[in-house]
Amino acid sequence: MMHLKNIAAIVPAAGLGRRFGAGENKSLYEFMGKPLVVWALQALQSVDEIGEIIPVVKEEDLRTAADLVERYKISKVRRIVPGGRERQDSIYNGLWALDKETSIVVIHDGARPLVDSLLIKNSISALDTFDGIVAGVPVKDTIKEVKAKGQWAKDNGREDELIVRSTLNRDVLWAVQTPQTFRYAKIREAHGKAHDEGFYATDDAALIEHYGGCVRIIQGSYLNLKITTLEDVDIAETLYRRRLKSCV
Repeated sequence: MMHLKNIAAIVPAAGLGRRFGAGENKSLYEFMGKPLVVWALQALQSVDEIGEIIPVVKEEDLRTAADLVERYKISKVRRIVPGGRERQDSIYNGLWALDKETSIVVIHDGARPLVDSLLIKNSISALDTFDGIVAGVPVKDTIKEVKAKGQWAKDNGREDELIVRSTLNRDVLWAVQTPQTFRYAKIREAHGKAHDEGFYATDDAALIEHYGGCVRIIQGSYLNLKITTLEDVDIAETLYRRRLKSCV
């Protein structure tokens, strides 16, 4: 395993959380007695291979984030970076804050509190000759591609009505999670190109894919839920309590 200074983690936690609706930064919302982002930071802190953690938060939350890092003794956090307009901009800021000697970077959402430290370790060890590793789980539901009805729908004020275009093969579909782990030089290069070109993707792995890199997917966990709405908080709490019982 590489020297600790060569493996770092970035935790994006600067999102507006438009669908969350709690009137505050989603990553600071208290979940089971601790802010969501603290759960993610503690999971990364527990992974010996990681030498540095960089939270990326909104400018106005920098002081609060620093207080949380001190209160919960997240010693691997030595700097906190202000976020950008979009998640991708925030990751870009975090990548450019890392030491250039960094070899591997783990990116994990601040809104995924139930990540297992073993999954983080697996994502690092699985990197091998690949440019990136993503955690994911096979989808359970049937997935359909949909589209609007077209010009008629727009002309008649019914563009919100959708029709099914096709039913996708569930056997080859996975729901992607974080952590996503990359060779630092590759993900920095991909983010740099995307930044210069104004290209945005829905996750970091998609940037590697877009610029011709090779990304491997490993088994994640259905417990590794991303908190998007307030209803997700209740689901995550139920999953967490169930996991605690299974460990007794």
